[in-house]
Amino acid sequence: MAESERTADIVIIGGGIMGLCLAYYLTQQGSLKISLLEKGLLAQASTGLSVGGIRQQFSHPSNIRLSQMTLELFSHFEEAFGRTLEFHKVGYLFLVEQEQTWKFFLENVRTQLELGVPVEVLSPHEIRERWPFLNTEGLQGGTFCAEDGYADPYSVAMAFAEAARSLGVSIQENTRVLEVRTGSGRVQGIRTSKGDVAAPIVINTAGAWAAELAATAEIRLPVKPYRRQVYVTRRFDDLPKPLPLIIDQDSLSYFRGEGEGILMGQTDPDEPPSFHTHVDRGFLEHLIEAVARRAPVLAQAEILRGWGGLYAVTPDENPIIGRLGELDGFYGAVGFSGHGFQHGPAVGRLLSELILSGDANFDLGPFTHSRFARPAGAGEKCTV
Repeated sequence: MAESERTADIVIIGGGIMGLCLAYYLTQQGSLKISLLEKGLLAQASTGLSVGGIRQQFSHPSNIRLSQMTLELFSHFEEAFGRTLEFHKVGYLFLVEQEQTWKFFLENVRTQLELGVPVEVLSPHEIRERWPFLNTEGLQGGTFCAEDGYADPYSVAMAFAEAARSLGVSIQENTRVLEVRTGSGRVQGIRTSKGDVAAPIVINTAGAWAAELAATAEIRLPVKPYRRQVYVTRRFDDLPKPLPLIIDQDSLSYFRGEGEGILMGQTDPDEPPSFHTHVDRGFLEHLIEAVARRAPVLAQAEILRGWGGLYAVTPDENPIIGRLGELDGFYGAVGFSGHGFQHGPAVGRLLSELILSGDANFDLGPFTHSRFARPAGAGEKCTV
């Protein structure tokens, strides 16, 4: 590590979408010496393995607002970064079978409509009319928002990385942070695989590894890593394109178009936390059974490849944004429970404002680290 890299005003740990967005927005607030360190290569962990969904159909108002803010930022993406954002506005369609789940979704719709989300409530008949390939047997109904969709997480992350570098951010890959150094009740800097860096502000954006990192500063983060498996089929012409991102809420399975094929995945609520990212045949068989139940034609699809990634999950499935513990100068944006890509640009902007001015002009109360010391509040209930 060069001598010039041994001090910084702000150190960001983690080179995924969250850290890169934060680095970029911190440069908009003034002249600061900012260093970002990534243990591997940029956007190669959870960000690069994400399916890139962007939706406004959340249960918690603050998550809806974060998605709306990201969509607004994305509307000026080319102007800000000089590159075209390939945002596939195909819509999100949620399908619901259980009566209690449907009541909950209708409550969500009321909240979403109050916040200006153009969400539609559809009967099984209306769903079948729009998407005749779907089996609607047993459904209570569905909700659809045409403004939702997906983008390529890696391309977005690298646009932020390129812009941050051009504005003076030092980005160091293959540099593992071993410890957050503390003293006298505040952050002193970090110890890395390539030497120490002194800094009065350290920001934890380490994703699934956030809790391990915080523990080096004797701070407990209730963030656990959970494997999520995704598969892509070979060319498949038996479903029309563009295809919405379709989520069967009761089986927690989903599918959408991906190039000439179909991308599909599923959350296994019974899988324990781990850092495993391998894929397994048994899960694939269960996944195909689940998606083929709603789109029977998918039983004929041929799998091309699959991969595993990690969700960083909190007990209430809301992220932790802001100060971590009682340690001065230690901040974080972690625990997004699978929604880091779509909320990264908004959170990068808000957290940069909070750190530098003390006010984010956004109610981050639902996302404070300190909330876990109180009785559980309303978290995010619409996750996959």
